[in-house]
Amino acid sequence: MTSSSDRSPAVDVSSPKTYEVRTYGCQMNVHDSERLSGLLEEAGYVPAPEGSDGDADVVVFNTCAVRENADNRLYGNLGRLAPRKASRPGMQIAVGGCLAQKDRDTIVRKAPWVDVVFGTHNIGKLPVLLERARVQEEAQVEIAESLEAFPSTLPTRRESAYAAWVSISVGCNNTCTFCIVPALRGKEKDRRTGDILAEIEALVGEGVSEITLLGQNVNAYGSDIGDREAFSKLLRACGSIEGLERVRFTSPHPRDFTDDVIEAMAETPNVMPQLHMPLQSGSDTILKAMRRSYRQERYLGIIEKVRAAMPDAAISTDIIVGFPGETEEDFEQTMHVVRQARFTNAFTFQYSKRPGTPAATMDGQIPKEVVQSRYERLVALQEEISWEENKKQVGRTLELMVAEGEGRKDGATHRLSGRAPDNRLVHFTKPDQEVRPGDVVTVEITYAAPHHLLAEGTALDVRRTRAGDAWEKRNAAEAAGPAGVMLGLPKIGVPEPLPAATGGCAAH
Repeated sequence: MTSSSDRSPAVDVSSPKTYEVRTYGCQMNVHDSERLSGLLEEAGYVPAPEGSDGDADVVVFNTCAVRENADNRLYGNLGRLAPRKASRPGMQIAVGGCLAQKDRDTIVRKAPWVDVVFGTHNIGKLPVLLERARVQEEAQVEIAESLEAFPSTLPTRRESAYAAWVSISVGCNNTCTFCIVPALRGKEKDRRTGDILAEIEALVGEGVSEITLLGQNVNAYGSDIGDREAFSKLLRACGSIEGLERVRFTSPHPRDFTDDVIEAMAETPNVMPQLHMPLQSGSDTILKAMRRSYRQERYLGIIEKVRAAMPDAAISTDIIVGFPGETEEDFEQTMHVVRQARFTNAFTFQYSKRPGTPAATMDGQIPKEVVQSRYERLVALQEEISWEENKKQVGRTLELMVAEGEGRKDGATHRLSGRAPDNRLVHFTKPDQEVRPGDVVTVEITYAAPHHLLAEGTALDVRRTRAGDAWEKRNAAEAAGPAGVMLGLPKIGVPEPLPAATGGCAAH
């Protein structure tokens, strides 16, 4: 840990330096980017104007390594920034995340204009490394092999004033042959339950009304602390936090999805009737090759139990098409599970080699045209099911949490957008009274499309909320802008305790 004596003197400037964070990959990276933004703002930087496209004093790439072309994408983006950096004295570029953890010195060798390379375990060092690179005038590469501080102890700039990610664990103990995450993020490490609940209570005290519990394998929570029912207990504890209206979680693993979790979901009112349960393949043969520790019967059994406990639950999934060795019969087994499970939606992927994974060198790599054909058939089937399932929502009365930036055509159609309890996206007619993101609107569904619902009538009710107040307060503060910033390094180590709140007690 660096002491306060290692900090350089702060300099008062009237024009603060700007930053931009570009995020690739999973929800864990999105959450990490909120921390990176918080660290930079604590150091005195301000966000670059929207659409600046690299025209900032510091540009940070938070990378993902799960796709075969991830490195090509990164170096292409770095190449486009090289001439801009050359013409802009003092500009700095940093690369972090999973690809940085994997490639380390390769990045600086291929792109010597990069100033800082840091890994998944030491995101808290970014401001220190930027300052060191500036003073020493040479690239700083620092990759920690294990977690230095749980990310939630770091300052943050959350993207939303009314909804928040809350990380409950990092890392993963699984050995899926298509995935490189355990090698880059390490073994699972669980956060103390008391610390998780304290963060949630503090967020609710600031106006947040919806939280999503995040982990690489979220429902394995407790394995690190020796309590098999720790996750269901955590869900129930969230139900005791006054002012917390919605609780979600992602992503669970079928191996660890136990009956006590289903019971906790069904019996805790603020835990939403929504489940994202990665399938990956419906074929037992392919699941074995993937080292997925469940089979088709087990998976469909979980879906059946969830639907029995929560008939209106919306269930989504992840599916990989074209895994090495996948036959037409294997693929038909995946189609069978999709027909049986009737997912609300599915995130479907064509298999892509992840360098460094066992699957990348397996025999039986599937020709691109075969993978493409199967992918198109799967997408067509899921589109049909999604539309049929959404049509069942027509005529229902739903409470929506008003969302920000989710309806691209809202301005032209005079609509707003919100999320139903099961996380379906709903576009609704703009009420006469003011409605803010975070407020709650009750509507009747009048039309269904495969990926959204419409509520074209008059809103049945509008409830202004503390979350809406928080959104309004944040927007007012951002509109006012900074009144001069002290530039320099932030305080090093654990930040000041979060304010006390009243009431109440990461895809794999």
